[in-house]
Amino acid sequence: MSVDFQNSVTRENLMRAFAGESQARNRYSIAAGIARRQELPVIHAVFSFTAEQEREHAAVFYKHLTELAGKNISIDGTYPVDLGDDIAKLLRLAQHNEYEEHDDVYFHFAETAKEEGFAKIASSFQLIAGIEKTHGDRFGLFADLIEQNKLFVADVETAWMCLECGYIYRGKSVPAACPVCSHARGYFVRLDLAPYTGSAFVG
Repeated sequence: MSVDFQNSVTRENLMRAFAGESQARNRYSIAAGIARRQELPVIHAVFSFTAEQEREHAAVFYKHLTELAGKNISIDGTYPVDLGDDIAKLLRLAQHNEYEEHDDVYFHFAETAKEEGFAKIASSFQLIAGIEKTHGDRFGLFADLIEQNKLFVADVETAWMCLECGYIYRGKSVPAACPVCSHARGYFVRLDLAPYTGSAFVG
C-alpha cells in the first residue's frame, strides 16, 4: 500500500531512530570520557569511533525527513540510562542496545516502511541494522577482553600496537609503558584490532 509520508508511521519511526542514534552518540561519548579518565585510551577510541558512526546514522535518518522541514513530529520512545564507572558493564550495555536495534527495532521499522511504500527508507533501516550488529560485536569483544583480563595479556606471543606512536611490540603482555613514546600500557591494542591494519600486518 502507498501511504502519504506526512501521515505515515515511517516518519515517526525515522524521528525515533534519529533520537535513538543521537542519544547513542552522546552515551558513547560520555563512556569514552570515562574510559579516558581510567587510562584506557583503547576503550576511549572504541567508544569514540562508534559514536561518530552513530552520528552519521542519525544524519541518514534525519535527511529522510527533509520534506517535513519546518514541522514538528511528536513521538514516544524508551531510551536507556547507561551510567556508571564499570567499563566492562558499559560495553555490555552498549552491546545489548546495539543488538536490540539490529534484532528488533530496525527490523520492524523496515517492515513498516516497506508496507507503507517507502523502499529507500526501508533499505536504510536494513543496512544500518547490519552496522549495529557490527557495533554490538565490537563492544562485546572488548567486554570479553576486559572480563577475562586479556585486554593487555595474551595466552601466546602476540603483536601489539601503541596507538599513540605506532610502535609494534611482540610478547604475551604489553610493557608498562611504550619504549618509544613512553605512553602507558593503556595505549596498546592487539595489532589485528588496530585501525587500518588487520591480520595482513601480523607476522
